[in-house]
Amino acid sequence: MARFYALAAAAMLLAGGWRRCAADVGDFAPCLGFFYRSWPPKGLAGTPICQRFSNRYRFATLYDRQRRSPWLSAYVFTPPAGKRPSASWKYEPQLAYPGADGNMIPFPPGPVDQNVVESQAVELDYINSTYSRGHLNPSLHHRSREDRNATFTLTNVVPQKVGSNEGPWEILEQTVNKTLAAYCLGEAYVVTGVIPYRTGERWLKNHRVAVPEYMWSAYCCPNYNDSLPEELKDAFPTYAAIGRNDRNSTEEIVPVSKTAKKQFRGYDVRRMPLETLEMYLKDRFSTVVSVFYEQCSGSD
Repeated sequence: MARFYALAAAAMLLAGGWRRCAADVGDFAPCLGFFYRSWPPKGLAGTPICQRFSNRYRFATLYDRQRRSPWLSAYVFTPPAGKRPSASWKYEPQLAYPGADGNMIPFPPGPVDQNVVESQAVELDYINSTYSRGHLNPSLHHRSREDRNATFTLTNVVPQKVGSNEGPWEILEQTVNKTLAAYCLGEAYVVTGVIPYRTGERWLKNHRVAVPEYMWSAYCCPNYNDSLPEELKDAFPTYAAIGRNDRNSTEEIVPVSKTAKKQFRGYDVRRMPLETLEMYLKDRFSTVVSVFYEQCSGSD
């Protein structure tokens, strides 16, 4: 009888383990803590992924299987510590095999399993392309080495022009880092996503991975230092930005600076209130998009 109960308990643990793994893809329930008030953004359709690394959830991603590219990633900001880790790119096994272990896995040195190739972006997609791998959830916005390593998964990156990734968008990430580290007193929730082209998709060289026209980001810090400098009075509790990923885009959303350095000109970033960002998202996606619960109002 004792052996029976031991076997039953083991079976329940195993079943529970499989349920937790299966919930990593297709369900945000295990990782709602990465969203303000446990409320994921509304209005965008895709496959939810609770990004798990070393048996811990690190952030959340809304993924588009057809575009082999994320719509957004959401995470809790923590001030970084130490050097940026070396890139060890990973993939999400459950996109290829339902019920697979929920931990992201480093790409092998040799050929990649065809199920993985068909289900998501792989390293070969980016090699010899004119785009870099642009993090939605950047390593810079995390303290622990494990959290930083977890950002190097291709389900968290989009094709981003180097002039954006190493220019105005990098400056935005650094500015957000300094602002939240200095003035946010509680949890800071960040959501970063992409805006597709209005007509027709653009693709990487092999027509597998969709290229966004713009990138956007917004943070929510409901508890912050009241002694803000004048230039940051409108930057709390929330603020947002849109960045150009195409030099040839019109200037309706993001004007082009005439004084920017030549190699970065055309990849400008425009900072704006959350309401303005959501207005542009509504226009491009033809539906109401809400990034934070009640626009990050009230105490956390």
